[in-house]
Amino acid sequence: MKIIPAIDIQNGNCVRLKQGDFAKETIFNSSPIDMAEKWIDDGAERLHLVDLDGARLGSPINIEIVSSICEKFPSMTFQIGGGIRNLETAEKYLRAGAKYIIIGTKAVEDPNFIKILCEKFPGKIIVGIDAKNGEVATEGWKSISNKNAIELAKEFENYGVVEIIYTDIEKDGMMKGLNVEATLNLAENINIPVIASGGVSCIDDIQKMKSYSESGVSGIIVGRALYERKFSIKEANEIFTK
Repeated sequence: MKIIPAIDIQNGNCVRLKQGDFAKETIFNSSPIDMAEKWIDDGAERLHLVDLDGARLGSPINIEIVSSICEKFPSMTFQIGGGIRNLETAEKYLRAGAKYIIIGTKAVEDPNFIKILCEKFPGKIIVGIDAKNGEVATEGWKSISNKNAIELAKEFENYGVVEIIYTDIEKDGMMKGLNVEATLNLAENINIPVIASGGVSCIDDIQKMKSYSESGVSGIIVGRALYERKFSIKEANEIFTK
C-alpha cells in the first residue's frame, strides 16, 4: 500500500476544495511545481496531479503546468487526471512523463473509451470513480449520474485498467476520515486494486487502512491533512514498513 500526496491545480495554484465545491478552495501554494518538489523531498514515491479546471470544463486547462512538473522530475511516478477526454490529451501527458493517466467523466459517459485507451496504452490507465451516496459524479463533481460505483467499476474488469481511484465526495476535503466501508465494499467486489481517496484526517486513518491491504486496497491519496501538517509523509510511510 502506498501514500500518494495530491496536488490539485486550479487557476494555476495548488489548492484543496471542500466536498468538490470549486467555490470553497484553499490556496496552499501558488506554485504546483514547488509543491511537487516538497512532497518528493519529504519522501513521496508517487504523486496525484489533478487539473481541476480541466475536470470542470472538460478539456485540459493547466496542461502546461502539469507537463512541466513531469518533465522536471523524470524519475518520479505521476498519475494525472482532469479533463482527459481524448487520445491526444492522454498521449501528451504520457509523453511528458506521466506513468498513469486517470479517466473520470469520460469513463462514465463512454466506457468503450477506456477499452480503447487500455489497448493503445497498456498498463497506463486508471479510472477515477467519484461518488456521493454510492452514485457516480461527473464533470468535476458538478453532476450526479444514475450509475452505481460498483456496477461501473465492474465494466472495466476485463479492459486492463491498472487501478480504480475511489473518492467519496462528501468526505473529500472535510478531514473527517475515509469512507472505509464504501471503499472496502468496492475493493471486495471487483478484481481491480482500489486507491482510497477523500477525507484522510490523521495518521490513525492511515493505520486503519493498512489492515485492509489484503482486501484489494492498494493506496491512499492524501491532501489537506498533509498540507495542514496533521502528519508527514515520512510518518505515513513508516506505518507500512513496520
